[in-house]
Amino acid sequence: MTDNSENNRPGPSEDRKTRLTVLVALAANLLIAVAKAVGGLFAGSPALLSEAAHSVADSLNEVFLLAALRRSRKPADRRHPFGYGKERFFWSLLAAVGIFVMGGCFSFFQGFEALTQGGGEESRTGYVAGLAVLGVALLAEGSSLARALHQVRAQPGEGIGADPALRTVVAEDGTAVIGVLLAAGGMVAHMVTGDIVWEAAASLTIGLLLVYVAFSLGRSARDQLIGEAADPELHRGIRELLTSQPEIDYLAALHTMRLGLHSTLVAARVDLVPGIDSERLELVSERIKRAVRERWPEADQVFLDVVEAPRRVRDERPA
Repeated sequence: MTDNSENNRPGPSEDRKTRLTVLVALAANLLIAVAKAVGGLFAGSPALLSEAAHSVADSLNEVFLLAALRRSRKPADRRHPFGYGKERFFWSLLAAVGIFVMGGCFSFFQGFEALTQGGGEESRTGYVAGLAVLGVALLAEGSSLARALHQVRAQPGEGIGADPALRTVVAEDGTAVIGVLLAAGGMVAHMVTGDIVWEAAASLTIGLLLVYVAFSLGRSARDQLIGEAADPELHRGIRELLTSQPEIDYLAALHTMRLGLHSTLVAARVDLVPGIDSERLELVSERIKRAVRERWPEADQVFLDVVEAPRRVRDERPA
């Protein structure tokens, strides 16, 4: 049996690009988190403090994603014969939980506290400092988002949904840019009207946005962890290839499951034409599996189960 463990893992060059994208996002978020926290405490801004929590959550999530990139490349072993490709899905799920707990919940807390206790900036210096921090944050987050989107555009065949690490970075940076704009809008409205309800509303809106993003990322990671089927186009292509084989009389079932970013399990139940002996059966099976792997390299784990077609199918066959 051919060892396909290397196919379980993304190419080194692709991983290096994604790792660099995550590192850029991590550096930006660490710098911004400190600036937002200092600016938020100085200005007494709940919206800015919510954004600081958001950046801290994003920084922790980038650490999760770096762990995912490293661990998902481990080769298959006895305990994990299909490799560690699903490590990316697991750490992406943890990143989604981090966005919800550290970002969303803290933003809600800041918003409700501002509504119930009031308070806010006491001088225009605080407003200016807070807005200056948000301006720097917008530039940093925008640069990180541009880097991630550039990598997405460089992968036209896969898109944003292929790599959970890249998808999480794009979602985080996109949410961060929107959050900065919301926080800035709340601070400006607060400065103009003198009513902190605007900043509280901005903080609550940021919280809702983070919860939505966390839910979307978490649902995707959950589907991949519990066993998500391959792309419908891939499934359809494999079905067509199998049914076109002269030795296959009937395709009883075809199941696919993503094992990692570049690894897919294919399991098919087939009924072969009569008259194939055991020796030829092995040769036919290996040829069909090789044909699937050569046409779709990501379908690296292919299993064929020879079964007898149901009676109704046998009765419908032409004489």
